[in-house]
Amino acid sequence: MSYWVRPIIAFYLKGNNFTDPIDGKSFRKMLPYGYGKQRENALSPSTLSLERHRLMWLFLKDETDFFTSTKKLKTLHIAPEQCFLSLFKKQQNLEYITSDLESPIADVKADICNLPFDDNSFDVIFCNHVLEHIPDDKKAMQELYRVLKKGGFGIFQVPQDLSRDITFEDNSITDKKERAKIFGQYDHVRVYGKDYFDRLRKVGFKVDEIDYTKKIAPEKIERFCLMKGEILPVCYKN
Repeated sequence: MSYWVRPIIAFYLKGNNFTDPIDGKSFRKMLPYGYGKQRENALSPSTLSLERHRLMWLFLKDETDFFTSTKKLKTLHIAPEQCFLSLFKKQQNLEYITSDLESPIADVKADICNLPFDDNSFDVIFCNHVLEHIPDDKKAMQELYRVLKKGGFGIFQVPQDLSRDITFEDNSITDKKERAKIFGQYDHVRVYGKDYFDRLRKVGFKVDEIDYTKKIAPEKIERFCLMKGEILPVCYKN
């Protein structure tokens, strides 16, 4: 439905207050979004990007050679987001493969805990807002590490409560309403704390905890509707 409706909404909301950096289109306002509590000006009417997607786009564009590499980058995208899918598929410098257990837009149907790819296969891996759904997230992280090439990098965003030092999880909580209340969403199985980065390090990744909003001018944070202080976990395999 969103593919059909979004051009109409984007046209209706055209203006000059906010800009989606992914496609450069501007709006008088963005759409509210959130599970339970709604965030104002969160969802782009044109690309359907959220704050985290726009932040990742800016980081990739300004801090990496993802868009400019003359070497073809073999890229794996777990649970591909609509705002990136068609754009990444069109990139001539990517060999772009998407994977998900259920998503109808994914190329390869696969369990993240048992990926059907050889060791050291990918230059780049994206896996955003997936691990909080996976009961055995250590196994999923190990698989991401296994299939990433040495010298490659990945971005693995998760919803994170930075006021918590330690991740909270309780496998006995299975009721959907209780999960929504405790974990923030009915299909989440944990709330990651500050130790999320160390969980990634324990499976072998070198992890940079990047608050990229510190490098973006305050007026652009407002114009692009970014979430100030959001951390990008950028992971490397040495």
